[in-house]
Amino acid sequence: MVLLTVLAGVFLAPALACAFIMVDRHAPKGTVTEAFSWLVTTFTVGASVGTGVAGPVVEAGGALWGFAVPGAAGAVSLLVLLATGRVLAAPAGGAVVAASSENDPNRAVEPRFSTGDRA
Repeated sequence: MVLLTVLAGVFLAPALACAFIMVDRHAPKGTVTEAFSWLVTTFTVGASVGTGVAGPVVEAGGALWGFAVPGAAGAVSLLVLLATGRVLAAPAGGAVVAASSENDPNRAVEPRFSTGDRA
């Protein structure tokens, strides 16, 4: 179980970073801080609901059924991602570099980005 926990943890930081980048890029100007707080709220509510659902499921069906709860949540997440993928996609006209960014006071261009995208 320790190895599986480590394996799951390896993907946690990149997933969180991607979520925060998506929120930063799609939040309307002036609302980024509020958008980040909503993102953290959804993480907390999701973990709480997942724990609340998994407990009774484990009691009723055993540990195997307990593993089905996050599997089902992952499947629902995949369906939501597939349904909203076009909304979250980059604009077709190419990347637009903002002249000023709320979250990048030094306006540093990202290394290894050929389009000049900013963080």
